[in-house]
Parts: sequence; structure tokens; C-alpha cells
Amino acid sequence: MTIKNLEKKARAYALKNAIAYEGVARMGSVISALFNEGLKPEEVKKYSKEISEIILKVNNLPLEEQKKEFEKMENVVHEREAREGLPELPGAKKGKVIMRFAPSPSGPMHVGHAFTAPLSYLFVKEYGGTFYVRIEDTNPENIYPPAYEMIKKESEWLFPGDFLKVIIQSDRMKLYYEYAEKFIKKKAAYICTCTSEKFKEFVDKKVNCPCRKLSVKENLEKWKKMLDKKGFNEGEAVLRFKSDMKDKNPAMRDFPLARINLTKHPKQANKYRVWPLMNLAVTVDDIELGMTHVIRAKDHRDNAERQKKMYESLGLGKKFPWTSFLGRVKFKDMDLSATQMRKDIEAGKYSGWDDERLPTIASLKKQGYKPSAFWKFSERIGLSENDKVMDKKEYFMLLDSFNK
Repeated sequence: MTIKNLEKKARAYALKNAIAYEGVARMGSVISALFNEGLKPEEVKKYSKEISEIILKVNNLPLEEQKKEFEKMENVVHEREAREGLPELPGAKKGKVIMRFAPSPSGPMHVGHAFTAPLSYLFVKEYGGTFYVRIEDTNPENIYPPAYEMIKKESEWLFPGDFLKVIIQSDRMKLYYEYAEKFIKKKAAYICTCTSEKFKEFVDKKVNCPCRKLSVKENLEKWKKMLDKKGFNEGEAVLRFKSDMKDKNPAMRDFPLARINLTKHPKQANKYRVWPLMNLAVTVDDIELGMTHVIRAKDHRDNAERQKKMYESLGLGKKFPWTSFLGRVKFKDMDLSATQMRKDIEAGKYSGWDDERLPTIASLKKQGYKPSAFWKFSERIGLSENDKVMDKKEYFMLLDSFNK
């Protein structure tokens, strides 16, 4: 959209909105209308000053003058629906779309979660199926216990519907253990007892780790030794996927699947000593839950490739989910670190997770934002791999335009 064209359309929509609201046009409504004319979310900051000045000039006009001027500009305004809708989801079958959102229980949900997660929810809502909120808590060291219930309640508010299911990964540990053995029996995984330093040498030199030569029987014995309290200690053994140590991408070379972590788990206590790493847990869940489509950040591209290799190695005939990658979103003046927010709350800087100064879902819900505002926001951003940089003012300007 050229600035000349933008100024003309912005004035027309400002006049229309002002007439509808007793002479006072609203910034959010004008921006929302301009989206339908080609304005992109990433352009809002660039043109916000010009749009604001146009609205101010319109609002300074008497209502009668606004009406007279709008009569001359009415042809500039197009009567269109506020949103063209979701893009088509490749391979989607009515009633059989299964998608996921996977937060970590390091804290409650915040605007970062609400930026893109609603897209998966909206696709399931559109086509029918199941939307899983899968709480990924297989790292015992990074868990805030109250977050389990907070995420559940926030998910039920943000993603309403009987097709929503909330599951917790640490409740599925036996399943991960079963699959670990399946990978070993398929000769797709092995127990590595090399030090991390030594294994890095193998990776750098593109040579096989000696542990790859172990037989299935020997690997199963070592796996049992990892599970046994009297067996391996923390850091002495790891389950690795057997890929290709000469792969051009170092991240693909015999990546780890599970390790011993003796940290007490907030939910499972000391019931388990071997914990699956993300690629094992995610692959198992996606297979078992029948995941059909996945929308994830583009910095997980390597993980998606790893998981695809794992799918294929099992020979189950399971189709790898259609995957779309999204660009990263960086908020310049909003700290989304749950750890930092928790420290500030404990220090008395904030009254709680719903303090109106915090960028949490609890806070925004308290301030009167509706779930649909986040849905429309995510829908507008769409399936784009372009990175975005936003500040707090720009974000809330956009969110306000959808909170109707």
C-alpha cells in the first residue's frame, strides 16, 4: 500500500467510523478496516503516526462536515468482510484434523503463546477434529507447579470447545519407555556411554561412535541399566538415535533421545530416573495421537527433520504430519520470561500473574480482552515465515482493533 493511497483510504475510513460514533473515529477500527485494503500488520508501526494524525484531523471536524466530506469519499470505502478467513489447510479431512499446542509449565500462558497458537485451534474449529494442549514437562528442572492448573484454565478460556483436550507428558512416561525399546529393537537407537566431549569429537570428525556397534541385546541390557537405580549414574549413559554421522547437518548426527536426570519432578517425584528429550516425547505423542498437521516456529526446523527420520525408522506406515513453519516474533519492550515475571511477583513488584502491567493471558483476560481478539490477531498474521519485531504499543494497537 503506497502512502498516498493509504492517506486517502485512512481518511475515508476515519470519516465513516467517526460518523458511526458521534464524530469520534477510533484508531483500532480504522486500522482494522485498512487491513482489508492491503495494510500489513508489520506496516502498522511505520504508518501509525500518519494514521493517527489523519484521525485527529477528522475528529476535529464538526459531525455535519464529516458527513458531507464522506459523501464525496464514499466510493473509496469497500464494503468487505473483516476477514477473508483461514488459508486452506492441505490434506485436511472434515472431522479428522488433529493439531497441537505444546506449552512448557515454566509459568502461565502469555502473549507469546497467544500470538500463533490460536491458528491451530482455529483450523480444528473450522474442519473438526481434536485440538491438544500438550503440557511438556519432561524436564524436571524447569517446572513451576502452579502452572499446570493455570495453563489448563487459560486453555479452556482461550480455546473453548469440546474438541479441546489437555494432556500432560509426564503422565505418559511408560509409553515413551515402550517406544525407546521399539527404536532399539529396530536398530534405530543405541545406548551411548561416551562422554559428551568425546561424542562431540565424533560429530566434528563425522565418524561413528563405537557404541553404535552394540547388538540389540546389549543395547536392551544397557537400557535396563539406565532405568535401574543401581545402574548407570547421571551423565554416564544416553539413548541416541542412529542416523548418519556424515549428515551435512551436524544437528542430525546421532542426536540424543533420553537421558538420566535425578532431579525430583514436581508432579512425578522420584518415580522416574530416565526422562525423554523433546524429540522422543514429541514423536511418540504425534504418532499415538494421530497428529495430522503441525504449526511450529521455524527455529524448530531441525527438530521437525529429526522427528521425520524417527517416524520413518519405525516402519509403522504412519504419515508424518503436514508442517508449516512460522517466523519468530520479538517484542522489543516486553519481557516474556516466566522466570523473571515470577521473581518480580515474589519480590512484590507485581501483585500477581494477573497484574495489568504483565503480558500474561490472565492479565489480558482481567482487562477485558476476549478470546476472539487473539484468534483474529493470529489469523491476520497467518502462516508466514517472516520474522516480526513489535513493541508493546504496536501489539496492543493491533489487539485492540480486534477486541470487539
